[in-house]
Amino acid sequence: MKVVLQNLTKIFPSRNKKAGGEVVAVNDFTFEIPDGKLVGLLGPSGCGKSTTLYMISGLQKPTGGKIFFGEDDVTELSAENRGVGLVFQNYALYPHMTVKQNILFPLENLRGEDRLTKEEMLERAIYAAKLVQIDDLMERKPSELSGGQQQRVAIARALVKMPRVLLLDEPLSNLDARLRLQTREEIRRIQKETGITTIFVTHDQEEAMSISDMIVVMKLGVVQQIGKPQEVYDNPTNLFVAKFLGTPPINVFDGEVKDGKLYIGGAAVLDVPGADDQEVVVGIRPEGFVLDENGPLVCNLKNVEVMGRDVSIVSGHDSSLSPIVRSIIDADNKVAVGTETVSFTLKSHKVFIFNKETEERIYFEV
Repeated sequence: MKVVLQNLTKIFPSRNKKAGGEVVAVNDFTFEIPDGKLVGLLGPSGCGKSTTLYMISGLQKPTGGKIFFGEDDVTELSAENRGVGLVFQNYALYPHMTVKQNILFPLENLRGEDRLTKEEMLERAIYAAKLVQIDDLMERKPSELSGGQQQRVAIARALVKMPRVLLLDEPLSNLDARLRLQTREEIRRIQKETGITTIFVTHDQEEAMSISDMIVVMKLGVVQQIGKPQEVYDNPTNLFVAKFLGTPPINVFDGEVKDGKLYIGGAAVLDVPGADDQEVVVGIRPEGFVLDENGPLVCNLKNVEVMGRDVSIVSGHDSSLSPIVRSIIDADNKVAVGTETVSFTLKSHKVFIFNKETEERIYFEV
């Protein structure tokens, strides 16, 4: 099911009645989510991603704009009539019911021509439970399950209605690191098996990038960039996107473009043909450094962390906007014991420059 958002806007009144004013949670969001794809809405707390999800689900009404499921305008349609499955951050399971009863609950509330026989409901519940691999837990209650198992029950309950669209609101935030990794792989598997158009809200960029067909990066209710995860990582449109995506995060420096060269701390570190002379902010991905004793970028060595196949060099630089500069290099490269400085050349496709005032990307020929 294709989902189309047209100029979607949500404005909340200010909680401070004396000060007045309004809070724009989502601002003029236009996007088409292709049929059968998994799309991640990504951004920090307060960026409007959950509000967008709740407007798609029908739990919140837009201030402006329209929502289409396929060719159907569902903007004014109630949540129960939209055909969506919604999984909340806190699972929202009924503690007095068994797993089977929790999964069956949405089907027991169907009325009219949608109503199913008991046999059909049970068949659907078993299918949904098998899909999320909890069919051997049907007689247990939520209190007898782990966090990961409870999450699977919540997903099965959303899937049992055979929804047109599956909506997931921070579904992994209550799980520990290992369970998060396992469960996100399960979500991707389930989405591929069912082919249901899925919208996944998270503040964790690693989660979004690992399982999404496309990501939407948001900030203060405004869409910053939309694209395939790797494309957005490789070509951020502004400094916010560059800083938000990537683990370890991008290294940021004060710099200057002069006569087609990029300078950091007075050293010409890269040719940037096509860029105008100006002061800039420079972003360098951790994997964009090449250890070179004659390299132009010289940093003060602080530590070397061996990570197996890679080595993380922790250093400092006067022009860096954070206390440390982290460079990821191949473990075959050796840093001499007792070295006080490390020198690098830079991979041009891993270096981004941004306007110092607007923070918008400045492009140069690579």
